[in-house]
Parts: sequence; C-alpha cells; structure tokens
Amino acid sequence: MKKMNKTVLTLVSTLLATSMAAGCAGTNPSPASTGTETPGKPAEPAKKAVTLTMWGGVPAESGPQAVVDSWNAKNPDIQVKYERFVNDDAGNLKLDTALATGQGVDLYVNYSLSVLTKRVEAKNALDLSTFTDYNIDGKIGELGKDWQISGKYYGLPTTRSRPIFWLNKDALDEAGLPIPPLDWTIDDLRTYAAKLKKDKRWGFLQHLSGITGPMDGAVDAKGYVKADGTSNLDQPDVRKFFETYFDMMHTDKSMVPLGEQLTTKMPVETAFLKGESAMLGAGEFIFRSSNNLKDNPRSFKIAFTAPPRISPTSTDYRYLSGLGDVIAINPKSENKEAAWKFLTWYADGGMLPMASGGRMPASKDANAEEAMKLLFGENAGTYDQESFKKVLNSNLPTYNTKLSQQVIDIRREEYEKYFLKSQSLDDLMKNTVKRHNDFLAKTKK
Repeated sequence: MKKMNKTVLTLVSTLLATSMAAGCAGTNPSPASTGTETPGKPAEPAKKAVTLTMWGGVPAESGPQAVVDSWNAKNPDIQVKYERFVNDDAGNLKLDTALATGQGVDLYVNYSLSVLTKRVEAKNALDLSTFTDYNIDGKIGELGKDWQISGKYYGLPTTRSRPIFWLNKDALDEAGLPIPPLDWTIDDLRTYAAKLKKDKRWGFLQHLSGITGPMDGAVDAKGYVKADGTSNLDQPDVRKFFETYFDMMHTDKSMVPLGEQLTTKMPVETAFLKGESAMLGAGEFIFRSSNNLKDNPRSFKIAFTAPPRISPTSTDYRYLSGLGDVIAINPKSENKEAAWKFLTWYADGGMLPMASGGRMPASKDANAEEAMKLLFGENAGTYDQESFKKVLNSNLPTYNTKLSQQVIDIRREEYEKYFLKSQSLDDLMKNTVKRHNDFLAKTKK
C-alpha cells in the first residue's frame, strides 16, 4: 500500500511539472505559436500572406519590378507578382482570356478607354466606388472624368502625360531646321520630313498606337456623331490627314509606309534611336528605351515638340494625352481589399520607379520633382530639356478617344487598305462612314 502511494505521488508531481512548463511556454511563444492560445483551446494558425498578381504592359525591368520589390519588402502580409503582357491586340487578348478563365489576375493596367469599356461590359472591372477611403477626383483632378464609364471609375488613372513628339536634334541642326513650334501642322511635318530624309534615314516614323492622333484631335471637339445621329467621320480635316500621310509614304517617300511597318513588325523606337528616322510620333513611353543607352546607344541629342495639328486655323483642336495607365481590379479577385491597398499606394508615389520610363504620376500626393529627376536620370545631357519643359508646361487641350473599340477596328481596316493602295481615298471615306452608320443603327437604343 505504501509503495502504491509513493507511485501515485510521483505521477502527480510529474503532471504538475508538465502543466507548469506548458504555462511558462505560453509566455514566450515558439515560432510555431501565435501567442493567442487560451487554456483548453488550440493555438490559432499563423496568418497566411496574400499574393496578388498585377498585369501590365511595361517590361518588368523598366520600373514595375522595382515597384513591387519596394512594396514586398515593406508588406510581408501582401506580396505582389508582376505579369507582363504586350500592349497590342495579341497581348490584350491574352489578358482578356486570363480574366475570363480565372488565370490569376488581381489587378491590370488599361491603356485605352475603349479596351477598358469592353472589360467593364464583360464584368471584369470592379466599380471602385465600393471603396470610400480615397477621393479619386481630389487626387487627380477633372481630367480623371475622361476615364469614367457611366459616371463611375472602374480603374484608377495613375499617370499624367503631355502630348510630345520626338526629334533628332542633331539631324535638325544639320538640315538648318529649328525645333518646330508647338502649333505646327501636318503640312509643316511633311516639309520637315522631306528635308530630313536621307539615303539611310527616313524623315518621319509613326508609332502605330498613335497613328490616328492628329485626326482624332480634329474630330473630338466636333464629335464623332452628328446631331442627326449619323457618322461624322468624313470631316474635311479627316480627309486632309489621310491624304497627307499617304503622300508622305508614297510620293515623298519620307515616311515609313504602313505596309512595311506591318510586315516587318518594325520596332519603331529602336529605329529612331538608331538614327534610322529623324522624327518619331510616339508618347512618353519611349523614355524606357531612350534612357537605356546600353541596349540603345546613340550619339545624338533628343529634342521635343507637340504633335502636329491638321489645320493652322482650328480653334478647338485637341491633343491625345492627359491621364493614362488606368489600373483596374478584377471583381473575381479573392483579395480585393488588399489589391486596393496596393493600388492606392502605387498611385500616391509607389510608382515613382516608373518615371525613368516616362511614366509621370498623376496623383497630387506623388513627388513630381523627384519624378522629373528620375525621368532623365544620369542621361540628362542627352536631351534638350528646355524643349521638353516647354511641352510639359504648355496648356494644350487634351482628349481621350471616346470611340468604341468596334469603330476603331472598322476605321483601321479601311485606312490600312488605303495606305496599302488597295482602295482610293474616296472609297476610304465612303466605306468608313457607311460602316460607322451601320454600327450606329445596330447599337441605337
């Protein structure tokens, strides 16, 4: 009996010691413990980090990777991966397919209103009014309304651009030509291109993304549709635009023909930076290539002006520019709140590494002075900065194309046939208007 009692006492002592050890362990949690356990309840599991995937058209090495690296270092609970898609028809189809099939898209960048509108109609863009902690209009101003759809924001505009046109300053000096004034015209462009053309150098090269810029600048204020509900795409300025570009391609041979651009898939920024064209019609995104002197070495200085207008007497001409890089949240994302947190941080200054690629922040809370320094960086001496500041500080009126993607496609199909010499100018105008009217009749409410 005494022996049994001794055994019982030993067992009780062991149990007490174990219980005390467990209590002490609760005051200094091990790495596996959350420190939130209570007697009789299991420990809560550690919170799992959220991973967001953001799709954009800029190469990762041109700013996006630096942005996500900066965010990820400070936000272990919300990690971001960057997925690059090329901003062309094939690249946008890839993104749209990913959105439709649920292939990991939390945020994505839109580069045109027509494309964003299609995604809104497909219910692939979240109505941002569901968030009430960020005043979009207060951050970016009235220009933001150009990106509203039915009075709502389905994406946050993050960049602010000015209408710029790229010039080989050395070529201008050699030809005795001054930097064109901001209000120059396409007739002036034609004259400059002819004088700048040489055996191994084109006078002018136009990036396909902005080929209709001068035409839309003339039409935007007047409207794409007349008061009677019919097409307004046969305005005299539209005809003048097409005719001038055609003559530069095929009569003067001072502009790269559209057919050659399409068949060779010409990288226009590379051609310009190699000195193969004296002038380039393109936006600020070219900075990501012009600042990369390792891959695009050049000996000439770059100057800037505004894109040419069509008519010298036009009082309502507008320039394709304003706000851009509109980032939407996928409504099917499981982490919409986390995506919004990242997006507002990005817009208010997190995107600064993008400035070296020409993407200046739109938010008033971002450091504009720092962005300007990053834009030119160590390559400042290779640019005519005064000409850039002249464009930047101008008050040129801007627009955002409001044509539907279907009409944009119709128009492109018709003008490509004209530039490829498979239809006349008269047929181009007639067919474009007819197809636009057919579209308007089908979509009339």
